[in-house]
Amino acid sequence: MSIKLEVTKDDTLLEYLLNADLKYSRSKIKSLLKFECISIDNEMTTQFDDPVFVGQTISIVEHNNQKDTTLPILYEDKDILVIDKPYGLLTVATGKNEDITAYRLASAYVKTQDTKNKIFVVHRLDKDTSGVLMFAKSERAKAEYQSKWNDLVSDRTYVAIVEGQPKKKSGTIKTFLQQNKTNHMYSTSSGQEAITNYEVIKESENHSILKINIDTGRKNQIRVHMSDMGTPIIGDKKYDAKTSPLKRLGLHAYRLIIKNPKTKKNMTFISPLPPKFRKLSKITPTQESSI
Repeated sequence: MSIKLEVTKDDTLLEYLLNADLKYSRSKIKSLLKFECISIDNEMTTQFDDPVFVGQTISIVEHNNQKDTTLPILYEDKDILVIDKPYGLLTVATGKNEDITAYRLASAYVKTQDTKNKIFVVHRLDKDTSGVLMFAKSERAKAEYQSKWNDLVSDRTYVAIVEGQPKKKSGTIKTFLQQNKTNHMYSTSSGQEAITNYEVIKESENHSILKINIDTGRKNQIRVHMSDMGTPIIGDKKYDAKTSPLKRLGLHAYRLIIKNPKTKKNMTFISPLPPKFRKLSKITPTQESSI
């Protein structure tokens, strides 16, 4: 069972639901939040005091399981499936018996067309990063895209909201990354080279919203580099953030431009900025169009 509500009045999430003539008590709503059964505009939330605004959609499921979870699809053909991965969803299982991952949802989706269909991972996004994520629909397609990934991809653009303001308003960060025993990535003098390009789109007193392009795709690369710069991504406690105004990581995979290995034509996939990003940053349409 699932419920969808269109918000007709600005309020906090809990108060809006309590006044929405639902069958749920206050304690039941808090339980649904705890078990990640409520989302706002397709972004899962666990915060009862999250603001909701007119025009947004609140979704509630009785049980957070695969058949209750929607999979926003940006593009599909016979070779690939491109989704708009929600925040809080793993790309693949990490060995901890997670029931819901983007991979499992994508696999279930293609099997609705034919039970023999399969899905294959081409690249990954962190659990707490939302945005464009591409899968292959055959081993052949996976091999074609993965083997020439760096040659085929001409643009991987992210949007990050960081604490404070970078001293330089644009630049390139180039370091080598290594991982310690606690899976924490850090910059050092040797390891895997990581290259991150950034540009400030807008600044406020406490935050800046950045356009970020990566030349390499190392684990936690953007998060480490933003922390190295003294402006960690909001909500990123692992890499020194002190604030979390969005109640999530302020990182979004905005655009992927990749060449089709068969047709040699570029394909562009865009995941619009999450409404929370727009609200916090107060980004204008003109500023957003510059991303």
